[in-house]
Amino acid sequence: MTTLTRIYAFVLMFSALAYSFWYNLLGPVGTSILLLAMAGITAALTPVWRSRLAGRSWSWRAQPWPLIAYAALGALSIIWSSWPLATTITWVMMALFTAHGILFALAFTREELLTTLERALGAILVLSLALEAWVALVLRHPILPNFSDAPEDPNPHWYWVRGNLFDDLLVGSRIQGIVGNANLLAVLCVLALIVFAARFVRRAPHTGARVVLSALALWLCVRSGSAAMFLTLAAVAAAALIVLVFRRFTGRRTRAALYAAAITIVVAVVAGLLLAKDSLLAMLGRSSDITGRTEIWAKVLERAVDSPIVGHGFASPWLPWDSAFDGWIMDHGITVFHSHNMWIDGFLQLGALGILLLITIYATTLWRSWRLAISADTATRTMAPLLLVLVLLVQGLSESAPLMFWGWMLISGLYTFVMPRAAEVETAAADQLGSGSSR
Repeated sequence: MTTLTRIYAFVLMFSALAYSFWYNLLGPVGTSILLLAMAGITAALTPVWRSRLAGRSWSWRAQPWPLIAYAALGALSIIWSSWPLATTITWVMMALFTAHGILFALAFTREELLTTLERALGAILVLSLALEAWVALVLRHPILPNFSDAPEDPNPHWYWVRGNLFDDLLVGSRIQGIVGNANLLAVLCVLALIVFAARFVRRAPHTGARVVLSALALWLCVRSGSAAMFLTLAAVAAAALIVLVFRRFTGRRTRAALYAAAITIVVAVVAGLLLAKDSLLAMLGRSSDITGRTEIWAKVLERAVDSPIVGHGFASPWLPWDSAFDGWIMDHGITVFHSHNMWIDGFLQLGALGILLLITIYATTLWRSWRLAISADTATRTMAPLLLVLVLLVQGLSESAPLMFWGWMLISGLYTFVMPRAAEVETAAADQLGSGSSR
């Protein structure tokens, strides 16, 4: 990878992951210009991408058809959309993030992807700490997005950074980092911990810096106060443990028993969490309505059932200035721009057809990532894609981020990345099994 390509890949990854940083800094117009400029740069670098893809074997089966179908359905929904302008604008953004996700997966090696992700996430962590410290120690007052003048007695939820970094060490006021959203900061911290761990396993250089950044990611995650991310960390740790057990025992009968045990444990844990939901939420400092999410879900579903097959039209995110969404669902005086559940959001936008495609995308990515994680070939074996897609799935229960911006780019990249590699692993395993049978 040339220096130019490496720098641009970093800027692109950083901008996708920290999209709301640019929005809070530049506003909607400035962010739109930046997004289109990056699309233009990507197009201008076509000769670079073409040279990196030269000699790559292509297979029709390995192409990301469900992603293409989902994008095509979103484009077609302009015809019947209840919010055609919002559909057009957000679909263009989705197409750009989809294209960049696929490009990353096809044109970069695993090490290049992990390195780019590590640098982008590390930059977000360091800049978040720096901005929070600057506001707390230098400005000594909260700041609004775009450094706007604050009205009298503003709602704290309107702030970009509240300046409360040093109010508490661990438990207390939530911080939001450069992204201006505690929940988004938390999930980025979890992604960083996964990527840092993957780099540790592969004995990548700069171990000391990685230890410091891992500690910073864990601290910022705790300070963000996201209940969902604590559950996500537990799910990631459990998944990693299960993978290690499967790697240890490779016999077919043993693995069949392990699959049965793992499924039973997962079902039991999920059932237990559902039964103890209220107690668990209370322990995490959340209300039984999941901080107002159940009311939002009810309103979205009420509208969604009016068009259950093809939905009301693509819109990820909802544009708060569009008349269809302006004032529809309010939270702390702000128009909500997604349903806080990717499945309910997907059903509203593209109906049962969209949900079917989303299930196909995530189920395929999850299964192929699992095959890569437990592969006997240590050269291709990797746990990172599995843990990353698991984060998206867990987050999708309380957020719609996996349908938009960095979340959609990540699932697009993961789907494209694991398909051919997992297919190679499965083919090699089948050949090995066949050879053993013939003997």
